[in-house]
Amino acid sequence: MPETVLQQGNDLKAGELSFDDFRKIVISDYRIGYESRQASLLGRREVLTGKAKFGIFGDGKEVAQLAMAKVFRTGDWRAGYYRDQTFMFATGMSNLKEFFAQLYANPDITKDPASGGRQMNCHYATRYVDENGNFTNQAQTKNTASDLSTTGGHMPRLLGLAYASKLYRQNKELEYLSNFSVNGNEVAFGTIGNGSTSEGLFFESFNAAGVLQVPMAISIWDDAYAISVPAQLQTTKSDISEVLKGFQRDAKGKGYEIFKVKGWDYVALCETYERAIKICREEHVPVMIHVTEMTQPQGHSTSGSHERYKSKERLAWEEEHDCLLQMRKWMVESAIITNEEIDELEATAKKYVRECQKEAWADLDGEIKDEMADAVRLMESVAEHSSKYAELHQLIESLQACVDPGRRDTVAAIKKALRITLNEKTEQRQALVDYLKAETIKNKERFNSKLFTNSPNSPLLVPVVAADYTDDSKLIDGREVLNACFDANFERDKSIVAFGEDVGAIGDVNQGFAGLQAKYSDLRITDTGIREATIVGQGLGLAMRGFRPIAEIQYLDYLLYALTVLSDDVASLSYRSSGGQKAPLIVRTRGHRLEGIWHSGSPLGMILNSMRGMHICVPRNMTQAAGMYNALLRGDEPALVIESLNGYRLKEKLPANVGEFTVPLGKAEIVREGTDVTVISYGSTLRIVQEAAEDLEKMGINIEVIDPQTLYPFDTEHICAQSLRKTNKLLVVDEDLPGGGSAYILQKVLEVQEGYFALDAQPKTLCGAEHRPPYGSDGDYFSKPSTDDIIDVVYSMMNEANPAKYPPLY
Repeated sequence: MPETVLQQGNDLKAGELSFDDFRKIVISDYRIGYESRQASLLGRREVLTGKAKFGIFGDGKEVAQLAMAKVFRTGDWRAGYYRDQTFMFATGMSNLKEFFAQLYANPDITKDPASGGRQMNCHYATRYVDENGNFTNQAQTKNTASDLSTTGGHMPRLLGLAYASKLYRQNKELEYLSNFSVNGNEVAFGTIGNGSTSEGLFFESFNAAGVLQVPMAISIWDDAYAISVPAQLQTTKSDISEVLKGFQRDAKGKGYEIFKVKGWDYVALCETYERAIKICREEHVPVMIHVTEMTQPQGHSTSGSHERYKSKERLAWEEEHDCLLQMRKWMVESAIITNEEIDELEATAKKYVRECQKEAWADLDGEIKDEMADAVRLMESVAEHSSKYAELHQLIESLQACVDPGRRDTVAAIKKALRITLNEKTEQRQALVDYLKAETIKNKERFNSKLFTNSPNSPLLVPVVAADYTDDSKLIDGREVLNACFDANFERDKSIVAFGEDVGAIGDVNQGFAGLQAKYSDLRITDTGIREATIVGQGLGLAMRGFRPIAEIQYLDYLLYALTVLSDDVASLSYRSSGGQKAPLIVRTRGHRLEGIWHSGSPLGMILNSMRGMHICVPRNMTQAAGMYNALLRGDEPALVIESLNGYRLKEKLPANVGEFTVPLGKAEIVREGTDVTVISYGSTLRIVQEAAEDLEKMGINIEVIDPQTLYPFDTEHICAQSLRKTNKLLVVDEDLPGGGSAYILQKVLEVQEGYFALDAQPKTLCGAEHRPPYGSDGDYFSKPSTDDIIDVVYSMMNEANPAKYPPLY
């Protein structure tokens, strides 16, 4: 057996081990793998009996994951997918009881620390945010980023996790961040199924890692299928490592080290992982381990059977080449264990897995039944003092007859009991109402909390510092205000980095970073290729590992190419980990009033609907943008900042405290007072509203103009509704298509802020056309709100209210 096979977490070599030591290691590996397999089998049965809703498991992948776990060190990171349960057990980042707690969706983070019941089983995460919202010491733990169900969605984030190690090793100014890294020695381990290597996110991430030369180790679990689709229908040559051979590093240039190994060969797997990760960790060279001839004994998931699409010959082959069966044969043949001993080991493992399952179920079921008993007691008390006694007791009996009840059964029964007794006013009924209110608060925390960190480090709590102007404050281009802001922040905080297309050498297309790469190095301000998804993923991984990244998407229109990463990963991270993980990533872009289909986007409806969990900042000028950056860079939550594309060369005063002043998130600003109509707008369009206000004033109409500044959160002090109570008329001006961002604003003002009750006229929206704007100034004029459009709509509202004073214009 090769010496490299024997390296364990304590770095022992074969020469340092007796045969008995080696034997114990192998037997322990097999026990973990066998327990994992039994968990998969039992988990499937629990789904089919109805205790769990859906199941997806890692059976057939056990032996390769045991080998991978041997080279996973303290400080390393995993960004994988939902077949990795054996690896998680072998590294100690999860255990069997937590596995079943997640299968049963236990919302208690002490039972399911990965997600607090918010993700289905085999979606793993380690908690690196403490109860005070601070990062824990990642250099002293083994770490896994919160998993996604989208099978290639984790790849961009994997790139960022690996890139962090590169920066920690090469940038000596970061040595003070020792709780995140030890000289960049950490490897980012990624896993993915062979079918998902056909996805664009895989190829984009794979290429970017080769360019950046980061310690990223990608393992491809290849069982020759993607659900029912065989490899020949998804991969050229039916072999992803054949496709990627051109990435192999050689005399022509840097690239990958690519390995190929069979998934049932324990010895070869251990040797391969030892060689691959040694290169990756020491040389910072990305590696790919293509693990072939894997099996999936139970099929893709509990939603179907693989017997429907696999031939008898394939099923027979899979049975013979089951990795645990092959490992068992090798162990017996190598005199590591006897058949009798391994039979006893397996029997003990089965019993242990069953015990863990029962304990996990009892933890949740017992708590729910206790709550149900409390509710039943209160409902019985209501029944004893109610004319609806028989109906209530029938309801109680129905609740008690529930098989494997959930909290929804209890809450639904309480609500029905209260509906039945709607007209009865008794102390007992009030006690039931009070109980329901208390349970509603608990359930909101269980199921609806932590969209944001809500910690003491939230950017919403960053102190407000006003911009300081002096008599000799310079009047400069808006881009220069941003540049000065970034310069001050990069000087203040060595963990801030920025990257994107054209950000480095030329300082971005609008010069916000001009000259800063030369000042702060290309490790901190960096050019990237045209790869929006992995620009965001690069920032996400960095943010998870202690950096303060600014990831630039050159134009707002191109945010679409990163939307899956932003929506599935960045925006949901805090929520899906139940506050256990965070990533204070800032995504910087620019949009609004340029001309043409591909450079004039304002898709705020899309953004607001897909990116809840990120702050959405829409500054009207570069000074406001600078203040928002200053606040966000001192907070710990992700945000999108959309700068006004046509505002970079407009003149603005340079604050004396350009790197210190802050614009509070969620605070709307009245930029022009008025009495006739409340007009809400943001970004570039706000300037057009202000221009229209001048002409409207000449017509005897005074509009109040409000800039929400951020759309999420939106006007937390209800400035808009207060204005509406003065004007009684509302117009929302928005460049998005009809029903996009404007519909969101109307819901906030009319419903949340109760502005509906202040209206004495129909609220109006003035939006862009239902198509993208054509090229040219005429296209812009006839497709997006113009000064003339705003005047027309406001005047028509006044005409409707007082036609004698404001006769029709046309």
